[in-house]
Amino acid sequence: MKTTNLMKLIPVAAFVLLMSCSGEKKEAVTPVEEKTKVKLETVHTQDVDQLGEFTATVEAHISNNIAPQSPLRIEKLHAEVGDHVKAGQLLATMDATNLKQTQLQIANQEIEFKRIDELYKVGGASKSAWDAQKTSLEVSRAQLQNLQVNNQLLSPITGIVTTRNYDSGDMYNGSTPVYVVEQIRPVKLMLNVSESYFTYVKKGMDVDIKLDVYGDEIFKGKVHLVYPTVDPTTRTFPVEVRIANNDEKVRPGMFARITLSFGTLKHVVAPDQAVVKQAGSGDRYMYVYNNGKVSYNKVELGRRMGNRYEVISGVKDGDQVVITGLNRLTNGQEVEIVQ
Repeated sequence: MKTTNLMKLIPVAAFVLLMSCSGEKKEAVTPVEEKTKVKLETVHTQDVDQLGEFTATVEAHISNNIAPQSPLRIEKLHAEVGDHVKAGQLLATMDATNLKQTQLQIANQEIEFKRIDELYKVGGASKSAWDAQKTSLEVSRAQLQNLQVNNQLLSPITGIVTTRNYDSGDMYNGSTPVYVVEQIRPVKLMLNVSESYFTYVKKGMDVDIKLDVYGDEIFKGKVHLVYPTVDPTTRTFPVEVRIANNDEKVRPGMFARITLSFGTLKHVVAPDQAVVKQAGSGDRYMYVYNNGKVSYNKVELGRRMGNRYEVISGVKDGDQVVITGLNRLTNGQEVEIVQ
C-alpha cells in the first residue's frame, strides 16, 4: 500500500520540478568587443638641418673649340687627347700655301705702292690712284695677318685636350673643331633651384658634393653665381657651383649629387613607423592618440633622417603617435595602449 502511494507521488514531483525550472529567466550574454592594441611614441620638436638636394652633370669651367676660320688642309697635329696644354701652346699647323701666296702678293704691292708714293710726292700720280694702292695694300696685310693666325692653331687657355676630330693630312671641313680644350681647374655644376630657396642661396656658400664614380667621398665646392631671375615656367633659378679640382679627380660629364645647407628650423621629428601612405595618392597621415581614441591626421613631411622624418605640419610637440597596428585602425577608433 505504501509502495503504491509512493509511485503515485513521483510523477507529481517531477512535474513540479519541471515547471519550476521552466519558470526561471535566462540572461542574454553580450560579447565584449576587444580594443586594438597599439604602441605609442611621444614626438618632440628639435633643430633640423634644412638641406636641399640636387643633381647635375659636371662641366668644364671653360671649353674652347679650336679651328681655323676657313677650310684648310691640316699639315700636322701637335697634341693628343689627354694632353695638358698651356695658353699659347701650338696645337696644329695648317697648310701654308695661301699664306705664302699672300706674302708674295704683298711684297709686290709694297713695291708698287713705294713707286706710286714717290710719283705722288712730285705730282706724277693722282691722290685717288695713291689712295687706291694704299687701300689694296692694307687689305692684303689684313688678309695676311688672318692667314698667319689660322695657319698655326694655338690653345687660348691652359687646360686639357678632351677631343681631337682629325688626323694630320685631313682637310678641315668646318663642321667640327680640330680640337676641344677644356679648363678643369676649376669645374662647375649648374643647378636649377626651387624659387622657395631664393632668399637662402648666397654667393660663397659651402656645398657638399658626391660623385657616383667615387661613392660616398665628399667633395667641397662653393656657390659661385646666383642668377637674379626666376624662370616663370619651372619656378626655378640657376645657381653655379664650382669645385677647385686641384687634383683633377673631377672630370666633365660625371654625375653629381649636391647638398646645400639653408640653416636649421625647429620641427617635430617622428619615427617612420608612424607614417601611413594614403592609397592612390601622395598624401601622408599619422594616427595621434588622445583620451583613449586615435585621430587620422594629414601631415606634411620634410627630410628623411635615417628611420625618422621631419614633420612640417600635422602633429605638434608632445603629441603621442601610434607606431604599431596602423593597418587595423580607423579615424576616431578606441584603442588599448601596450608597452
